[in-house]
Amino acid sequence: MPAASIVEQPSRVLVSGGSYAGLSVALNLLDLCNGLPSRFTGEKTAPDASRQVPLEVTIVDERDGFYHLIGTPLAFASAEYAAKAWTLFQDIPALQTPAVKFVRGSITGLDSENKLATIAEHGTQQAVQIPYDYFVAATGLRRVAPSAPQSLSKKQYILETSNYIRAAQAAKEGVVVVGAGAVGIEIAAELKLLMPNVKVTLIHSRSKLLSSERLPDEFKDRALQLVHEAGVETILGVRVVNMTENMPPSSEVLLSDGRRVKADLVINAVSKFHPTTTYLPSIALDDDGYVKINSSLQFNSNIPNAYYHHATGDIVSWSGIKRCGTAMHHGLYTANNIHQKILANIRNITPVYKELDVDIPPMMGLAVGKQAASYGPPDNRVSSGEDVMQMFFGNDLGLTICWNYMHLGDAPFKVESTLFAPEADCRLTQSLASEPICA
Repeated sequence: MPAASIVEQPSRVLVSGGSYAGLSVALNLLDLCNGLPSRFTGEKTAPDASRQVPLEVTIVDERDGFYHLIGTPLAFASAEYAAKAWTLFQDIPALQTPAVKFVRGSITGLDSENKLATIAEHGTQQAVQIPYDYFVAATGLRRVAPSAPQSLSKKQYILETSNYIRAAQAAKEGVVVVGAGAVGIEIAAELKLLMPNVKVTLIHSRSKLLSSERLPDEFKDRALQLVHEAGVETILGVRVVNMTENMPPSSEVLLSDGRRVKADLVINAVSKFHPTTTYLPSIALDDDGYVKINSSLQFNSNIPNAYYHHATGDIVSWSGIKRCGTAMHHGLYTANNIHQKILANIRNITPVYKELDVDIPPMMGLAVGKQAASYGPPDNRVSSGEDVMQMFFGNDLGLTICWNYMHLGDAPFKVESTLFAPEADCRLTQSLASEPICA
């Protein structure tokens, strides 16, 4: 039999999570296993047959599509934008290949010794086991509304955001946003930008905005300046004593200094999140529930087969502010390192890994109405203005930037070879049964 007709068994990569990190892993793996440079490099070269290896990727996610999390503040203020910020997986051209399969559901358990993941399928909650050769945890953080939508389908998400938008538009007494982290600041500014006649008040318990972030005071002061220039009123250094979200009209917010602030809508943007790692062995997690990794994003614990298990994005225990740019960067490194391991197994090469810096410096891009502020390497300079907004976010809070950076609109590359052609068609399915910006 001619060598060209021999079909190698594909390596099965199971990715838990279909957001920035998970999609970055899957898409870059497709590139690398097709013998191409990573799409993040921007390089255009002919396929390298020596680096082509057969691949099957299964992505498990609770949602029915990719949601642009950075755009949440605008999605909860604009119905038109909300519809664009969520794209059904079946409508993403880059993922329409037999090498990628989607399962809508949640991973409830992981047997690393036997390389089996247990999935609770959406709708039926039927438990199904998926075997894998390599596993990637990329499920991110569980965030409360409105830091992230709570809906798991685009249809329900549109209803969820519509309710917020209608409540804000009808707020004759104004809107109060509690919590001046990045999400609270951006929510307040977007509401004021799109609803200039609505009074928007941002309340924060500390004297500085972004008080929980390891950022210089100059950046925090610039953020406050931009908030005021956007027309948002602020109350700093006092706590909210009594608050009910989505209040009926003409209610009041009681503050720790005795003041009462009238508002028709109160939005709680105080950061409340936790890593989604309950399906992983406790030995793999740190005290806060984040996955312990080494610099190559491999599990850094004594679980069986740790070599074949990776974690990426917000879910990992590593330095640096949790950001979408970091998540995609992690995804690239994870894809590279898994590809190297596959090559080592099939072609007997010595793997060369990409490794994270031990101390990732703080950096942030913050959108505030029509302007943005930025801080980070290489010069650690605070910049702000409408030009900074265009550079880091464009006109849609980074949606187009992220879409283009991941090449989500590009059709998958097709290799005319039996080496990369799984016989079973594993296209998009609803179940088993049937570094661009600083934000």
